[in-house]
Amino acid sequence: MIPQNLLQNPLALTTQKCTLGCPILDRCLAGGVPCNSITELVAESGSGKTQLCLQLVLSAQLPTSLGGLAASSLYIHSEFPFPSRRLQQLSQSFRSSYSHVLDSEYNPLDFVLVRGVQSADQLFDVLLKMDSVLLRPPTQLPVRLIVIDSIAALFRGEFENTPFDLKRRSSLFFKISGKLKTLAERFGLAVVVTNQVVDFVGQAGGLNGLRIGNLGSLWSSGRRVCAALGLAWANCVNSRLFLSRNEEIVGEVTGLGGVGAGDTVSRLTRRHLHVIFAPHLPESSCEFVISREGVLGVDR
Repeated sequence: MIPQNLLQNPLALTTQKCTLGCPILDRCLAGGVPCNSITELVAESGSGKTQLCLQLVLSAQLPTSLGGLAASSLYIHSEFPFPSRRLQQLSQSFRSSYSHVLDSEYNPLDFVLVRGVQSADQLFDVLLKMDSVLLRPPTQLPVRLIVIDSIAALFRGEFENTPFDLKRRSSLFFKISGKLKTLAERFGLAVVVTNQVVDFVGQAGGLNGLRIGNLGSLWSSGRRVCAALGLAWANCVNSRLFLSRNEEIVGEVTGLGGVGAGDTVSRLTRRHLHVIFAPHLPESSCEFVISREGVLGVDR
């Protein structure tokens, strides 16, 4: 089977997916984030990676009839502090939006397990113990979603650019991703990891002469960028989604003294979700905004 056949084969669409909590975003991803695989969110800081992850851990609790997994989530964070206030705010909007299917005493925060890690080795140790957690979940709902936010923060400061450290880093890549894929396939999990970006330096053909997905979309804040951690990590994920942010000048407010130092410029931040590569999706994108209620797609 070749990748093109997956787009035409109905069997490629039978994998259960977790809604992103927005019909426009779900439409872009053919139903949401798939189970049994690793989906990566790549973006620069402030683009909405964590916002989307927080929304996912709430959406996963929805019944399957509404696109959820009827499940709890494990949120592993490597950047401190954990955004608990934002999760609390989103949970209130979540309860309000789905009050017709949730019990009045239902607290979404009870079904989000949070764990902080400070190194790649510590992350791997946590994953080694996950089988027992998944077999005997600490909540009434099974754990069906694992979020790691972010994978890059665990590797970028810990390893030097030496042959020994690069080999050790690649080995950890494959150990972590291998364990994640094993867990995803055994327990039907949706796994989401976030990654950072670096400025793109090189030929237009791709990294080391290899084209890795839809590289033409990798622009953010007026810069051409690429995913951190390089080609070795790119081979560890099944799907890569890119979140971009760009500011546009939409108008000017002139000061009372005429054109000069008192003038201000009105700017609008536009954010887009792009499919860079995925075995079940064509290249596509959609615009989204971040509001008090969460991440919402914009229908154009």
